[in-house]
Amino acid sequence: MARSQPRKRLPRWLKAKAPGSPNYIELKRLSKELKLNTVCESANCPNIGECWDKRTATFMILGDVCTRSCGFCAIKTGRPQTLDAEEPGRVAAAIARLELRHAVITSVNRDELPDGGAWIFARTLEEIHRICPETTVEVLIPDFQGDWLALGTVLDAGPDILNHNIETVPRLYPKMRPQAKYDRSLELLERSQATNPAPTKSGMMLGAGESSDEIAQTIRDLAAVNCHILTLGQYLSPSSDHVPVERYLEPDEFTHWREYALALDFRHVESGPLVRSSYHADEQIGDMDLRATREQAPPAFYPPPGLEHIDPTLS
Repeated sequence: MARSQPRKRLPRWLKAKAPGSPNYIELKRLSKELKLNTVCESANCPNIGECWDKRTATFMILGDVCTRSCGFCAIKTGRPQTLDAEEPGRVAAAIARLELRHAVITSVNRDELPDGGAWIFARTLEEIHRICPETTVEVLIPDFQGDWLALGTVLDAGPDILNHNIETVPRLYPKMRPQAKYDRSLELLERSQATNPAPTKSGMMLGAGESSDEIAQTIRDLAAVNCHILTLGQYLSPSSDHVPVERYLEPDEFTHWREYALALDFRHVESGPLVRSSYHADEQIGDMDLRATREQAPPAFYPPPGLEHIDPTLS
């Protein structure tokens, strides 16, 4: 992986709104008060000013330390020391306080856990459904190392959208997602779509060195597993120690890929330089005619094998 290369100057269309509005300040205070993490902050999202001003945020559960070392991501890498069983209730409380119509829940990778953290995802969904029954919920999940029982734990808890990002083209996985597998991510989306009514969603970053043919093939691969929603955005390197940006795509290129994907029967495509996985996520749910069957979701209040002795006071 290339390291410590000079950073390219941002083109004008990548200038984002600076944070600082009253809603931004309120959300920042709330996340601190409830001891919550947001991917908006942890991943240095350029849309944090716009999204938080609109009172939308992507909550990041399972802590703020990731067991993987993806070449594109700003989130801390290491071995997490704790698991907070009370986190799901606090996430639901934040969503209630914000009166969100649609909520997005994601996480770090927790490969050291026997279920990859799926139980906490399920608990979080249950708490949101209980406290905020009118709020639709999108989960942006890791691949659980191909543990399909863990995937089932999340799906059984009734998400309204199941999101798992493909991130990039297969050739770039060794430097962008070294601990992930392209085919495994496709299989996760295919299994989700085949076994659950929740629409599936995925996203890709462009500008890390992929070719047009590779972009087209990856979009076709996602269409082939019946992925419903697609997000395409410009890759922005978090630092000189991460994978460098190879190219800034022009806005009309994103328009081209949006039209390309829609022609393959994606139900919704969000494509633009500043688009991220949860960008305008509240608007995407309106394009879906499917909803998860929450009434049949079994309870997830008890830890899976290997987590029986969890201390609920850990934080």
